[in-house]
Amino acid sequence: MRLSIKVIPKASKNAIKQEAGIMKVYLTAPPVDGKANTALVKFLAQHYDVAQSRIEIIKGETSRNKIVEIN
Repeated sequence: MRLSIKVIPKASKNAIKQEAGIMKVYLTAPPVDGKANTALVKFLAQHYDVAQSRIEIIKGETSRNKIVEIN
């Protein structure tokens, strides 16, 4: 399954919201040294109840807009 996600770093809490057909993931982690990407993978693994190794960021490593694949 591929997801198109907009990441909002440095939020007050971790959350997922659907707004106008766009999946937004709010993360408390800052966008420094890949911390937000690591937090995104952990958060999605918990949300979808899968192992972190099954989640891969396909596109957007350095962008807020990402494409993530969950196997």
